Amino acid sequence: MPAQVEFETIPQLFTRLVDHYRGNERTVLRHKPDDTWLDISWEELEKRVQSMAGFLHKQGVRPGDRVAILSENRPEWAITDLATQILGGINVSIYNTLPASKVAYILNDSGAKWVIVSVPVQRKKVEAVLDECPALEGIVVMSALPDGAPDAMVHWEEALQAGHSYWKSHRETLRKLGRDVSPSDTSALIYTSGTTGDPKGVMLSHRNFCVNAKGALDRVSFHSTDHHLSFLPLCHAFERTAGYTAVLAAGAKISYAESIEALTQNLTEVKPTVLISVPRVFEKVYSRVREKAEQGSAIKQGIFNWAVGVGERYAEAEQDGSAGLLLSMQQKLAHKLVFSELHKKLGGNLRFAASGGAALPKEIGRFFQAAGIVIAEGYGLTETAPVLSVNPLEAPRFGTVGHIVPDVTVAIKDLNDDSPIGTLSGNDYPSSLTTEEGEIVVKGPNVMEAYWKRPEETRGAFDADGWYHTGDVGRFVDGYLQVTDRIKHMLVSQGGKNIYPGPIEEYFKTKAPFDQVVVLGDDRPFLTALIVPDFDAVRLQARDSGEPEHRDDNEALVEERWVDRLFSKHISAYNKQAPAHEKIRAFHLVAEPFTVENGMLTPTLKNKRRVIEDEYADEIDAMYERFARRSS
Repeated sequence: MPAQVEFETIPQLFTRLVDHYRGNERTVLRHKPDDTWLDISWEELEKRVQSMAGFLHKQGVRPGDRVAILSENRPEWAITDLATQILGGINVSIYNTLPASKVAYILNDSGAKWVIVSVPVQRKKVEAVLDECPALEGIVVMSALPDGAPDAMVHWEEALQAGHSYWKSHRETLRKLGRDVSPSDTSALIYTSGTTGDPKGVMLSHRNFCVNAKGALDRVSFHSTDHHLSFLPLCHAFERTAGYTAVLAAGAKISYAESIEALTQNLTEVKPTVLISVPRVFEKVYSRVREKAEQGSAIKQGIFNWAVGVGERYAEAEQDGSAGLLLSMQQKLAHKLVFSELHKKLGGNLRFAASGGAALPKEIGRFFQAAGIVIAEGYGLTETAPVLSVNPLEAPRFGTVGHIVPDVTVAIKDLNDDSPIGTLSGNDYPSSLTTEEGEIVVKGPNVMEAYWKRPEETRGAFDADGWYHTGDVGRFVDGYLQVTDRIKHMLVSQGGKNIYPGPIEEYFKTKAPFDQVVVLGDDRPFLTALIVPDFDAVRLQARDSGEPEHRDDNEALVEERWVDRLFSKHISAYNKQAPAHEKIRAFHLVAEPFTVENGMLTPTLKNKRRVIEDEYADEIDAMYERFARRSS
């Protein structure tokens, strides 16, 4: 569905949407600060945005200045962003999971004038590094100010009150700033989550965001009646474009989840029609559904498998219009007996879901489709604002990331000599192009301006013909883009074999009792793996078989010989169908899950491979030594 208004900049989008809905008392944002969901109308949002803009301008923020936000998803994030945009400023969003040292790095690198922080833990990070950030002039705090707060610290409500008066006195001057914003002006610096080294600031313009949001709306049918539950970090380009800019442009409503821990409860309260997520969330839901089915009797397991089969046949028949009366009746029965509970846990009102940020395992996509929930998997990078492709809801092909979005051109280039293998424009959709594998490169108005203050790295990201090199490997399959893995993740064995670990790791993600898997083997004679078990699934098996389950003691559980045999059985089953150079010869069970908090995952839940390898270097070396001794 097209956007409700025409726009080329974020200020145009905001002011025109406010005028479009003025007088309707239409809700745009919802949040739950205490125990009750509260609505914010377009008119109320306008008032708060203008007040924050007035405050920032009063403090000296001018076009091109950077305003940082260190906050979880909440209305104040949107208010600060929109206030910054209508002043011609630049949003610098900081992941709230970053430590104080990284916060200081981003504040200094961006040269942010002001930072807006949410809860005390975020405020304390900024307080701890305040003396290290000479460009920072002030802090707005959403929570209560501490005793003895520095003069530069202002409470959110106080800032709005001062800004409201200032806006009234300078209304025309401030409105002109928004009108003067050009599509080529920088809208935001989004700092890459950084699996290694310091994060880079990606300069994204108003054109980048606006073109990309409109392209996403062309491919994915958001309606003005839709309701999105926002929980992915708004610092990330995926949520910022798909779950914020595009949703607003469609005239839809956004509710902010209280936290990722409260997501299950919030889903049933909000009853969203759209769910935008990363694969990790869908994997967790799938694992719980599968475990529950396996706990049941043989009859219940049989009904579950029958329902999945019916759902898959119905989804396939529905795409080509061949779903007859019998199959339709079977599908309704399958929904009632098996899938209705899943829908209920997701709020009971879901039209579709979208997945990005990492690869969605094919088995999970097919399962949700069988359950009556299509997941539109897409693909992109921060540097492309971010959406490059997305699967059509009416004809998804799981295992691919869909069709190229409008105004974007993607090419596949040979990994060895950089020669073109195949090129496809989003304006050519649909297409039947199929190619060999190579690096994915891209051109389009969604591609970043540059890396902030990194001219050499900017030049290195583009080739002489102006193609941005994604660093991802992929191919076209019947006009659908398929992504294999990151080039930098490629493992080169001592035998000279090139191996991409991503597809191997995806294979295990859908198998009980695996939770997280990291495949290793660069410059090694063979592949090994670090495995975080799905501890709930393992303990369930312990109860069924009478083995020790070591409740609340994962360290003891992974040391059990029966657990080792359990995983050895699954590894052996994989090895039987894997090429020799992709077989897993040894593994190590890890008792502590990889998380953002322990530094093993990025804020978007991707493995920090180098960090994980460094942390478990001794265990990895021991795996290879044990196998070598057994083989000698």
